[in-house]
Amino acid sequence: MRLFRPMPYVRSLTVTLVTAFGLCLAASPLSGPSPSAGADTRAAAAGAPSAAQWQLPALRLPEAWRITRGEGVLVAVLDTGVNGDHPDLAGSVVAGPDLTGAGRRPGRWGHHGTAMASLIAGHGHTDAAAPPRPRNPPAAAAPPTGPILTSAPPAVASPATAPPSEAAGRAAALGAPARVPHAARGTARLGVIGVAPGARILSVRVTLENDDPLRARPSAGRPDALARGIRYAADHGADVISMSLGGGSGAWNGSPAEKEAVRYALSRGAVLVASSGNDGETTNRKNYPAAYPGVIAVGAVDRRLKVAAFSNRQDYLSVVAPGTGILTADGDRSYVVGDGTSAAAAMVAGIAALVRSAYPGLPPRQVRAAIERGTASPPARRPWSASGADDRDPSYGHGVADALLALREAGRMAGARAGAAPPAPPGRPARADGGTPDSRLPTLLGLLALCLAMGTHVLTRRRSP
Repeated sequence: MRLFRPMPYVRSLTVTLVTAFGLCLAASPLSGPSPSAGADTRAAAAGAPSAAQWQLPALRLPEAWRITRGEGVLVAVLDTGVNGDHPDLAGSVVAGPDLTGAGRRPGRWGHHGTAMASLIAGHGHTDAAAPPRPRNPPAAAAPPTGPILTSAPPAVASPATAPPSEAAGRAAALGAPARVPHAARGTARLGVIGVAPGARILSVRVTLENDDPLRARPSAGRPDALARGIRYAADHGADVISMSLGGGSGAWNGSPAEKEAVRYALSRGAVLVASSGNDGETTNRKNYPAAYPGVIAVGAVDRRLKVAAFSNRQDYLSVVAPGTGILTADGDRSYVVGDGTSAAAAMVAGIAALVRSAYPGLPPRQVRAAIERGTASPPARRPWSASGADDRDPSYGHGVADALLALREAGRMAGARAGAAPPAPPGRPARADGGTPDSRLPTLLGLLALCLAMGTHVLTRRRSP
């Protein structure tokens, strides 16, 4: 009988340990959904219009935001100007110069630029936005002067329907995307969430809106505005320069001034990003500044991650990113939905801001390499070769941009530069909702210690007379 007397001890201890171990598993994040599941946690938690902002999970931003949200990075938006009063950008915009020489006329500036800035660094807002205001009706299509913007749907107008004049050398004005009411209202956070909501925007106006009647005037704008804007951004601390436009010099073969400005900005440590262009269905011409060496050229894909028909296909294309049905802020405190490689380029500029925030020591060429290598290969596309050979596809470049993979590649590069394991990004990783993630290790260790304590208590109690 003595042989079986310890059984109650063992049975009690076993029940205690199994119960405690179950509590460990239940409390541990290991038993929950994997972060790579791709759920749009930021949009869901913040009340943002997640259905319209389909690019957030497509770019794996909820996972990337656990590492950084772009804090400490300045992104220059070279465009039509950015309205810093928009609630989704309030407090994030630094006003730069107007290099167009056209002045700010009511309703004629800041629409496209504000849209691009919101995709880069929009942080949403907590109160209802102002109702949409009607924009001045667009003027008749005219040969535009200065950089053409690349975010309006090609179906509105295209180079095929309105050939550019030889002097302007640009596609016809594409018009403005259709305005839509805000997609989500309530007590939760509203508005557009950008790729790097912790970054700041430097607004530099270098071109006019596509529907601005002044584009028809030969004297409108300045042909060197884009080159001057690039140099200004580089001289004023821009970590990333975003250019969702094409052809600041008025010529499809670029200009020496712009090319030199790009070289200058790269030498100052700025990462340059530009849209590939929207005439992929027609002339499919080279688009500058995207075609300049050292610039990250970005094409557009749809929700199925297939290349959009309008997206230019060129051998200098770096990556592609979401560019159809994109919800953005608008310059008059409302919202628009549109298509174009402009939106895709702005998002990749946001990814560059994330990389720069996490690994500020990486030079521009390595930031570009991290974005190109850290891509998701679409169907029928080969992954980046093990040798690192440049096997880009003229339609997809190196693949579909992926914020999380780009950060991982940047970490490997930063570790290689230091001759050690990849360093952790500065600061404690941020959750998608702006907080900090719970650590698994302390929880597990604490609960395991509880298991041991409970088991010791049972044994001690049973052995006591």
